[in-house]
Parts: sequence; structure tokens; C-alpha cells
Amino acid sequence: MNISAKVTDANMTDERVLDVRFDDHSLIVDLMDGRTISAPLAWYPRLANATPEQCRHWEKCGGGYGIHWPEVDEDLSTEGLLRGAPAAKAA
Repeated sequence: MNISAKVTDANMTDERVLDVRFDDHSLIVDLMDGRTISAPLAWYPRLANATPEQCRHWEKCGGGYGIHWPEVDEDLSTEGLLRGAPAAKAA
């Protein structure tokens, strides 16, 4: 494979959000390019303490690269999820 083919393959990733779901201990985000990100729900206290209904009520934001839960005022980005970044600690 040559360099241009590698660049083309890298550009085919689409890190926009397709779907969001939860299990008992994890936040699970499906991306448009077929990847799935799973992170411990404990990393996101607002979501961990939210009701199932509040967790189901999410919206795409930031051109599809972010997730917003209006009822619990939580915002996450696919960039942060891919980096494995937990929520910032409250001051």
C-alpha cells in the first residue's frame, strides 16, 4: 500500500455520532464509520445519577461530533470519548 492509499483510508473515518445507548455500567456510542466506543458510566457522574428516561433523551450537537443531554446538562464529544477522557472534576 502506498502513502496516498493510507491517507485515503485515514480520511474515511467518520467520528460523528450514530446512536447512544447504555447498559448497567457503560455508556456506548456508535459512530457513523461503524466503530463503537464504550466507556464506564462512573466516568460521567451526571449520567450515572440520571434516570433511564433522562439518559435516553440525548441530542447530537457540534455537527454530530458531540452529544448533549439537556435534562442533566451533560455534553460529551466523540474526540474525548475516543481519547478515553472522563468528565472533568467539579471545582
